Amino acid sequence: MLGPRAWGEPCGAAVLKAAPEDFRVTEVLDIELSGEGEHLWLLIEKRGLNTEEVARKLARTSGVSLRDISYAGLKDRVAVTQQWFSLQLPGKADPDFSSLWGDNLSCLQQVRHKRKLQRGAHSANRFLIRLTELQAEKPPLEARLKMLAEQGVPNYFGPQRFGYAGGNLEDARNWAQRCAYPPARGTRSRLLSTARSYLFNQMLAERVAARNWNSVLPGDCLAFTQSRSQFPASELAADDQRVAQLDLHPTAALWGAGELASSGAQAEMEQKVAAQQPDLAEWLAQAGMDQARRILRLPIAGLTWHYPSSDCLELEFTLPTGCFATAVLRELVELVSQAGGGIESEN
Repeated sequence: MLGPRAWGEPCGAAVLKAAPEDFRVTEVLDIELSGEGEHLWLLIEKRGLNTEEVARKLARTSGVSLRDISYAGLKDRVAVTQQWFSLQLPGKADPDFSSLWGDNLSCLQQVRHKRKLQRGAHSANRFLIRLTELQAEKPPLEARLKMLAEQGVPNYFGPQRFGYAGGNLEDARNWAQRCAYPPARGTRSRLLSTARSYLFNQMLAERVAARNWNSVLPGDCLAFTQSRSQFPASELAADDQRVAQLDLHPTAALWGAGELASSGAQAEMEQKVAAQQPDLAEWLAQAGMDQARRILRLPIAGLTWHYPSSDCLELEFTLPTGCFATAVLRELVELVSQAGGGIESEN
């Protein structure tokens, strides 16, 4: 599902997620909550549970419909994560959630707000990751870490997006071949996202193989790290430093209906990739999804590291919303997942 690496062969190997505590994620939410309103926002820490499981637990305990439970993003099951949820409770008091809280689920903050939590509302995710059973020479590992901090990595969707052994992608293909869509809204959304992610990864792989994934080419559509605004490369001033500063990046298509924002050779490449997967491309367009863009290069903010022991590497960094820590880690070492595995767990 992921394409070639950008920075050469891995520097060694390590185990990812030997325990949930080895993979910690915290949502960064830049929203000032009002303290009043019909929506109850909860900052929840979970361990060994996926996001949808927590949403169902909140719905059952509060007595509200699952559709009235919102969250900003999906988070890994094999992990310790802190993420926000909101419940719509017009004219109702705060529910008693005390029966839910325990070793694997706890509430860190509870506050009212006038609006519900929207998907993707958080600005970033902060990661604390421990790689165990590390087998790597430190000099090349250190050099690679410094390069990743300075240059970023290809912004692949991680294997989590495609499900265990690619099961989500297989399901998406089956529905696409029948020209039909899952009746359950959550399943439909997940499989459409899987198909879109797969086509994007193939486009990014083309650029990585050509070694121009981090370069601005004629016909590129450019976008900022933290903004949805985009513009053609032809409008980029020759002395603009934002590409070199990893604030502005080339993009590829998140496939859907409508015209591509790229042009020339880049549009031809994206159309060629989509044409190689006609069932998926048409399925996405017929679902009413419009063409969108995703940055090809993933900048890594605040990357620091240390070695708690000779065979353990601990990393801290922050990534924009919707980006995958596995895209960073695979440029560093070959990842080994424990049985019951973490690499392909939900994101």
